[in-house]
Amino acid sequence: MPPPNAPSHPIAWSASLLRRDLNARAHKFAHERKLVHEIAPGPHQDTDPLIIFGRSELGPHGNFHPASDLAISAKPAWLRRLSKPHTASRRSPARNDWPWRELDSAVSSDALLMNIFCHPQVFNGHTLAPAVARLLNVDRSAQPRFGINPGVPLKTIRKRRATAKPQTNPKSNLKQNSNAGATRNPGAPDLDSEIWVLESPTAPPPATTNQTLTDRTEIDLQLGNLYLEAKLTESNFQTAAPRLIERYRDLETVFDVPRLPRKTLYTPASHPPVEDYSQLEEPTESPTPSPPSSKSARTVIDGYQLIRNVLAAYAAEASFCVLCDARRHDLIETWYSILSAVHRPTFATHLKLLTWQELAIALPKDLQQFLEAKYGILPI
Repeated sequence: MPPPNAPSHPIAWSASLLRRDLNARAHKFAHERKLVHEIAPGPHQDTDPLIIFGRSELGPHGNFHPASDLAISAKPAWLRRLSKPHTASRRSPARNDWPWRELDSAVSSDALLMNIFCHPQVFNGHTLAPAVARLLNVDRSAQPRFGINPGVPLKTIRKRRATAKPQTNPKSNLKQNSNAGATRNPGAPDLDSEIWVLESPTAPPPATTNQTLTDRTEIDLQLGNLYLEAKLTESNFQTAAPRLIERYRDLETVFDVPRLPRKTLYTPASHPPVEDYSQLEEPTESPTPSPPSSKSARTVIDGYQLIRNVLAAYAAEASFCVLCDARRHDLIETWYSILSAVHRPTFATHLKLLTWQELAIALPKDLQQFLEAKYGILPI
């Protein structure tokens, strides 16, 4: 539990400050427990080094609670999640003989998520712990599924034309039969006039089927009818041009679009398209530059990832929950700005935010101690 004088609402931390703190904690954590790890350069020249954990030959993976690591290793579907590549690994390799994976990083939100929900006292292989299930409002029998792709429906529809089977022509067959009959018995009377040729009915045109296209949005965790998105040191929930947002079929049904948060950028994006890089590390925040000219300004919609997550939940008739650190006031504010734009009250009740600190209250003691030492997460 936090000390008596600890504030109920932690002070605001920036992404870079929290990232620096977590890497410092991870370095100390690894040295005290003699865990396999590397110090890798940051993804940008002006960022601090990153701590990358590995698996020793005799021990568990250093980035995971031992009990969670054993549970992950015993379940192939969970173990495959550990092979997820890091989006910045090509720019900041730890070393040539050690491929950098997303969940090796000390600041990986996916690793934090699996540390919690793979712990045997949180999910014992059959049911969730009662306290966790109540907090998330899910059935105890819900099975954790990591990294699912529900497919968010787009407005674009692909038309498919069914292939018609070739049909034989009875008229040509009858002609062949009559010719064959003439060669069999030349002396027989000509019976062609007695044969009625039946015309085959005109084949109907091939049927067309419409297929609604979907995007490849990934949901970090599914628990029954609940989708969860985990955040830790990510700089933001991504931005996107309005034309990308407008692709989604249910956008106007769920959101009051003019109320979605917007911001004006005066410099071009310095990284690849946002929808392909959900865990991209970004450089340390710098003062907002003065606009060079009106020609370089562009308006983008903030919270692009949250918009996609909410639309995925709506299409699947599911609920949605954001998990983030209570110290990240900026992420929390973005979430509530997105939530305020939802104009379907009945669906809005299925959307919520939960901090790691609030979730820690329902976790077993040994996992609480692990989260405090490695992540600075205290129950509140």
